Amino acid sequence: MNDRIRSLLNQMNALEDEMRTALQSQETKMFFEIKGRRIEFEKAVRQTHRKLKKNFFRWLVTNRPQNLITGPIIYGMIFPLLILDIFVSFYQATCFPIYGVVKVRRRDYIVLDRHHLDYLNFIEKFHCTYCAYGAGLTSYIAEVVSRTEQYFCPIKHAHKILGTHKRYLNFVEYGDATDYEKKLEAFRVALGERQ
Repeated sequence: MNDRIRSLLNQMNALEDEMRTALQSQETKMFFEIKGRRIEFEKAVRQTHRKLKKNFFRWLVTNRPQNLITGPIIYGMIFPLLILDIFVSFYQATCFPIYGVVKVRRRDYIVLDRHHLDYLNFIEKFHCTYCAYGAGLTSYIAEVVSRTEQYFCPIKHAHKILGTHKRYLNFVEYGDATDYEKKLEAFRVALGERQ
């Protein structure tokens, strides 16, 4: 990888970190404070939220019919998601220590906090919990797989692909065999360090 591209990648990573920090500070200034794992809203905000909540019957009548009809299909996905979660977590728990790879913390990816929102009724909270689990799980799995790819095969593809993980940008160029074994070992050693 040439120096110009490496410099741009470093700038992108720095900007992502800066944006993450700015968004986090904005969140805490808005309506709530995070105290450990608890989320606390100001009293006035909680009262406003409760007034905005739709009761179940009003929500049911105003909900789009297609959402109700497709509900069983959407929620039927919980079984494959749970099975995938179990298998990926088992793989990571057993293999990552053998490889010397730092484990991915699930709680960094699967965050279930929307049930604290008093303006959502129990059905909406259920929807939000399900979506947070599914989206968080896919991010968690993507991180586990990206660490696995870095360990076994940190080589870019010949064809451009969309949706690559952050590690992919530093992988070895396709067809670049120069010192591949030495580079592979460096990638593996890096996975043993805290991310």
